[in-house]
Amino acid sequence: MTDAVNDMPGRGSRHPRLNSTVRHALLIAVCIVMIYPILWMLSGSLRPASELFGGESGLIPSQVTLSAYPDGWFGLQVNFGRFFANSMFISVVATIGNVLAASLVAYAFARLRFAGQNFWFALMLGTLMLPYHVTLIPQYVLFRELGWVNTWWPLIVPKYFAVDAFFIFLMVQFFRGIPRELDEAARMDGCSAWRIYYKIILPLSMPVLATAAIFSFIWTWEDFFGPLIYISEMENYTVQLGLRSFIDSSGTSSWNELFAMSILSLVPIFLIFLFFQRLLIEGIATTGMKR
Repeated sequence: MTDAVNDMPGRGSRHPRLNSTVRHALLIAVCIVMIYPILWMLSGSLRPASELFGGESGLIPSQVTLSAYPDGWFGLQVNFGRFFANSMFISVVATIGNVLAASLVAYAFARLRFAGQNFWFALMLGTLMLPYHVTLIPQYVLFRELGWVNTWWPLIVPKYFAVDAFFIFLMVQFFRGIPRELDEAARMDGCSAWRIYYKIILPLSMPVLATAAIFSFIWTWEDFFGPLIYISEMENYTVQLGLRSFIDSSGTSSWNELFAMSILSLVPIFLIFLFFQRLLIEGIATTGMKR
């Protein structure tokens, strides 16, 4: 009798539908809370400066104006487009070096055998717990001796020496999931370790490479502390330093212009997530899984 009742159409489908509705409602609420600061900043960029911190605090401005965007773009000594070009160049070049160097080191740890492999791998993982500020002064002294202060080299060159252990570990876990029979078959055909790396491993690792590239680009684009330490001339500023330039020494700021340029600074990151989200999700989901 119970089985017959449970088999009645629509009887057992109410609770799954209710649970799905509750889950979606909670997700929508969390998303609204997370994006509210961005929506408020967008609303602030469309308000006149006199109304920005007035009595109205809603998202919909009473008077819409786009003057903050051209004023912010041309409001500093250097055109804000120069900051975008600087950040784009640094982020792209650093990302290329980061992905290439990290994939080479990860390939050695995951697919090759050499003396002290476990020790060097543990040492590499130990650097994940090393704060950036611990190595800041030695690095600054080194780059100053090389004459690289107030240049982009300190922000780019280290990326070509596999300094980000997180990406190495991420790729090691992915490379270990690739069947070793492919390496053995390639060696039987006369392939060297280098040829196996760029003919077999890299083409099969596009999801994790894309994941590392996306995160590397975003972290480099959003980096504020590194450019603040090494760059002093405004012509070499990145977007983050350009945004800081809207705040003067007295602590006052052109807030609507700052909000407008902050909204524009989010556009490259948004586009990257929009066009590469499939590879990003696939790379994170399949890392460390047997295939």
